[in-house]
Amino acid sequence: FRLTDATGTQRSLADYKGKWVVLEWVNYDCPFVKKQYDASHKAMQALQQAYAAKGVVWLSICSSAPGNQGYMSQADALRRLGEQGAHPTALLLDPTGEVGHAYGAKTTPDMRVIDPQGRIVYAGAIDSIRSMNPGDVAGATNHVVAVLDAVLAGKPAPYASQPPYGCSVKYAK
Repeated sequence: FRLTDATGTQRSLADYKGKWVVLEWVNYDCPFVKKQYDASHKAMQALQQAYAAKGVVWLSICSSAPGNQGYMSQADALRRLGEQGAHPTALLLDPTGEVGHAYGAKTTPDMRVIDPQGRIVYAGAIDSIRSMNPGDVAGATNHVVAVLDAVLAGKPAPYASQPPYGCSVKYAK
């Protein structure tokens, strides 16, 4: 796929061939996303920074359509990145929903881990506690962490998928 990021730069998944990539579907107005980005915990921001330090590419994708909750123009995206203190490699804008549909993204957050050969090795929920409470993050099993830690250590992913939960992606009708 090829999408424009918050800075106006065109990004393609092919640009990251040979690297581990995380795709994170995001809607900063969704309470399930707010749980992960909560200012007191900053769980998602910490993951983005920790795995970037290990060479993992982290691409946040907003597939909300114009007029729907979570939609961001390029200027909105730059502002929201700052407000959230987010640290993805890039925040990609997918207002047509083409990429979201192609990857079967159903919720925000909805996660994919892609191996250096371009295969999806994990798809689904960020963690094991289906709540909007930021306090639940610390006690949850983070599925993306479990998968990335295993594969970066040369071991198989502990599972290929977990049912995603959160707000529905606000695709165009």
